[in-house]
Amino acid sequence: MNSTDVPRKTFDVIVVGNGVLGLSLGLELSRRGQDVAVLGEPHRPYAGSTAAGAMLGCFGEVTRTLVSTEAGRAKLELGIKASELWPDWLAGLGDGAAEEIVTADGTTVILNTIGTAEIDDVNFNIIRDELERYDTPFEDVDPLDLDWVDAEPISRPLRAFHIPGEHAVSAPALLTRLQDAFVAAGGTVVPSAAEHVDYEGDRVTGVTLTSGERLTAAQTALVAGAQTTELLDGTPVGSRIPPLVSGYGVSVLMKTFDGTAPTSVIRTPNRSFACGLHLLPRADGEVYIGATNVISVQPRDIPDMRDVVFLMQCAHRQIRMGLWYSPVKKIQVGNRPVSVDGFPLVGAGGMTGLWVMTGTYRDGLHLSPLLAGEMAARILGEPGSVDLDLFAPVRRPIQTLSRERIVNDTYEEMFAIGPEQDWTLPADWHAWIEMDLRPALARWADEIDPEFTPPAELLFGSRLDQDLLKLLREYYTRTREQW
Repeated sequence: MNSTDVPRKTFDVIVVGNGVLGLSLGLELSRRGQDVAVLGEPHRPYAGSTAAGAMLGCFGEVTRTLVSTEAGRAKLELGIKASELWPDWLAGLGDGAAEEIVTADGTTVILNTIGTAEIDDVNFNIIRDELERYDTPFEDVDPLDLDWVDAEPISRPLRAFHIPGEHAVSAPALLTRLQDAFVAAGGTVVPSAAEHVDYEGDRVTGVTLTSGERLTAAQTALVAGAQTTELLDGTPVGSRIPPLVSGYGVSVLMKTFDGTAPTSVIRTPNRSFACGLHLLPRADGEVYIGATNVISVQPRDIPDMRDVVFLMQCAHRQIRMGLWYSPVKKIQVGNRPVSVDGFPLVGAGGMTGLWVMTGTYRDGLHLSPLLAGEMAARILGEPGSVDLDLFAPVRRPIQTLSRERIVNDTYEEMFAIGPEQDWTLPADWHAWIEMDLRPALARWADEIDPEFTPPAELLFGSRLDQDLLKLLREYYTRTREQW
């Protein structure tokens, strides 16, 4: 149906955003007796869900930076709690849902010869340390026993371990099941985007659609990913919430040359500001490949050539040479919602009837069962079971690391881009590059703001993107004025 066919104009709750997080929240609220509308264009432009690899795990993406701060560890522990909810969540999506949606049996993490010791070796060991800390099963694997992996000799894996509890799902199948379950629970799907949030005084009353039609509700939840900031900009509280940018990424679906696929996720640790190279099995000899993450102020829907070429080169060099002969079925673009301090925005939005649930970066799909339940409880005036106060949307920027540490991390992540692009340098050039690049990054951080320092990927991106630089400077200025 189109937006003019909405049977009612008033609801208990309006959820703006029809990705995995939005549908999950709508489903949870509908099951609890609320009259809910979930808004969003059916093809979900600029969403992260539609292009996601959808790995159900939190340990595979652990980094040294994440676990070195209180906020980072709090985010990790949310992911651990979410892992416990997935079996029941899938079972609640209908008969055969788990069999239809789950595509990978565990995750195999490889340490190969491509990365740098400061990034890959450190993060590989950190993942193992955190698995042991939280008493999560894993087992070492001899790289020679990774039958499906056939990397180029100079890119071969040196070490590997398998996490049996970190699976992956088909995001399209999950979205279909979520929407079907939401409708079956009495929810209303509105196939139109919100143009702006409506409010009277300090109370949000609903939204106006792009068609001009107005929908009203006692509660409105913004779960619109990277586009949430645009909706908040017209409200009195918008300037007090960290703005969102897009972590634009490219993924590829391929039909393998020999019709085979691995049984598990195969991935490297996170590297070079991105989520690590990862390959996931899909049905009928298909595989999903992802690796890229580029900070962009505006969400993207068309990939750059450089990102597609880079991704495909990584896949056939580092995982399986035969992928070179495999047909490409689809190139996908997604936009991860990234707050400018790098942490989620979850909770009351600073106006009566306004809620925000976004900024989850790479973890939104995995966190969806947990955050849907927690947000639903709060919307209904009930206490939650986990503490989300640290990630309250109305806040000063979370500044977890010193400027010196962020500059150091930025340098190391930048330098790690080189080996993955197959560069070669004379031995003494490493020292020369470091001698010039570290001070240049430190000076750049000083130019952005005398007090606040953005996360490494935003510090790096702001040197190349004047719009991002402007956004950061204006936000930090507003922060000092308002807080």
